[in-house]
Amino acid sequence: MCRWAAYFGKPIFLEEIISRPGNSLIAQSSAAQESITTTNGDGFGVAWYDARREPGLYRDVYPAWSDPNLCSVAHHIRSGLFLAHVRASTGSGISRNNCHPFVAQNWSFMHNGQVGGFESFRKHADMSIPQELYEYRQGGTDSEALFLMALAEGLQQNPHKAMTCAVGALENMSRRAKRTPHMRLSTAFTDGQTLYAIRYSSDEIAPSLYYRYSKHWQGWAVVSEPLDECGDDWKRLEAGRMLTITKEGAQEQAFLPHCPE
Repeated sequence: MCRWAAYFGKPIFLEEIISRPGNSLIAQSSAAQESITTTNGDGFGVAWYDARREPGLYRDVYPAWSDPNLCSVAHHIRSGLFLAHVRASTGSGISRNNCHPFVAQNWSFMHNGQVGGFESFRKHADMSIPQELYEYRQGGTDSEALFLMALAEGLQQNPHKAMTCAVGALENMSRRAKRTPHMRLSTAFTDGQTLYAIRYSSDEIAPSLYYRYSKHWQGWAVVSEPLDECGDDWKRLEAGRMLTITKEGAQEQAFLPHCPE
């Protein structure tokens, strides 16, 4: 499994989430507290938005705790919307193209979880991605496939509907392959204007996900784990829920994938 953190609000330095807190994302890369795997050292990545429509992207295969360039980037870059991720591979190779976040057009996407038996139906999943989007398929993960399938389902127009269709399609492929867990998912994604997050599982083990508004930052943080030891003011996003954060605030709604037979 993996750990991730996202931020939306008044611009802050990336280090406020990536490296400075007691349970920062870098700290979670070597000592995660709410993950199946304590170590998340199979690469890292950050996507951030600033003056351009498309996000900036920095990814590498090194463990986040051992890369001084990540700390330098986080110390100098300020953004009002960014995604950051540390990876623990669930089967696909350790390469830069398999590191999250994934970017296509103005969208960025990151994921923690698993699609059971994905390697046995990867070709079928890839065939669900239309040619005009397949140029963005650079790695081999189930996460990147999910992202591009959601774009194909209309992520730009209706993120909730697109994700219910894409998650449902992959879950159904896993069910036909009779490989468990069929779907475990916590994900964050954005078009540069709105931040979305989902927590869902086909069984009783949904990956952890929390969020809160910080008056100090004047912004929202959405995380796999609370960033500090005193985490009482973090709200847990319950399984089967989707979170949408805009300049007006945060809203939750039910999330139930559509799994056509």
